[in-house]
Amino acid sequence: MEIVEGVGIGVVVILGALLTLFVRRALVTRSGGIIRLSVRVTTMLDGRGWSPGFGRFAGDELRWYRMFSFAIRPKRVLSRKGLAVERRRLPEGQERLSMPADWVILRCTSHHAPVEIAMARSTVTGFLSWLEAAPPGAVSPRMASQDWPAA
Repeated sequence: MEIVEGVGIGVVVILGALLTLFVRRALVTRSGGIIRLSVRVTTMLDGRGWSPGFGRFAGDELRWYRMFSFAIRPKRVLSRKGLAVERRRLPEGQERLSMPADWVILRCTSHHAPVEIAMARSTVTGFLSWLEAAPPGAVSPRMASQDWPAA
């Protein structure tokens, strides 16, 4: 009897964990603006340290959530104000095995700290336009510095 009870408890715990993962994902993705995004969390070994997840655009922030996590809060938040793309490259060596073939790696600086993110080539254009856009209701510094003729 004790074995059956132990197996039953184990099955309930596993089902509860799976249900929690699905509910978490539904809560995070409910308002749209979601992209598949990997972030390099460690640079200890060349080509390794990538963690899969998804990013959500929320105003001036790109919030990154780990794919396999119970946390409802984002693991990393990148602010548009302090974020700049230094360069882009294709996956090299071990990286080609850990991400899809059509992905691009962007090396960015976020408030003077380097961060590497990887996303699909088709997503890069949207990410760069979000990065360069001014928040709603704000005047872009590029537009404010130009002398436009009065209409």
